Amino acid sequence: MTGDLFDDACAPTPWVQVIGDDAVILRHFAIEWVGELLEGIANIEALSPFRRQQTPGGFWMSVSMSNCGSFGWISDRKGYRYAAVDPVTGNLWPAMPALFYQVAAAAAEQAGFKGFMPDACLINRYEIGTKMSLHQDKDEQDMSQPIVSVSLGLPAVFMFGGERRQDPVQRFPLLQGDVVVWGGRSRLNFHGVMPLKADLNEPNAQVGVRYNLTFRKAC
Repeated sequence: MTGDLFDDACAPTPWVQVIGDDAVILRHFAIEWVGELLEGIANIEALSPFRRQQTPGGFWMSVSMSNCGSFGWISDRKGYRYAAVDPVTGNLWPAMPALFYQVAAAAAEQAGFKGFMPDACLINRYEIGTKMSLHQDKDEQDMSQPIVSVSLGLPAVFMFGGERRQDPVQRFPLLQGDVVVWGGRSRLNFHGVMPLKADLNEPNAQVGVRYNLTFRKAC
């Protein structure tokens, strides 16, 4: 990585919040690299623009998405799946920036998942009012690998439930630089994001949106 998380005396102190079995929030983990991560997103967007995707049931997701890495997650009337080619551009997905990979691997190791080698990064862009309904991440081939989710921009409220949709749901505020990692016994837990709210007094209000980098080992 290009920076040392602990070399700035003014930087927030990282700490770990346990939210479930094999599931944690690494508070402030990525705060040192926010600028570079946002720059990476802009570079990826120039090659594979954000788009709203259609569900197999015919509904349109409110969140806009893009991808980088060897594979990208896509959804349409044919179903949910990973593909090596961006269906919008007809080209391979943009390569995953080295910093993206390094942050994801380091966060996974911090959470107890050593050797995580993501080959896909879903990039979600939340505008005011958009949300992500409760769902499971189960399109990956290897369920022994965790999910690593990095928050950038506006704050959000993360919902984390159990393996059944009807299980109780916990709610956790996520700030810029926070990283959620879940795997193992919580790998198939339902999760989502509540509708994004506007807060003009929030320090990152100038960003105007929330970005979420979600790293997976897809294939």
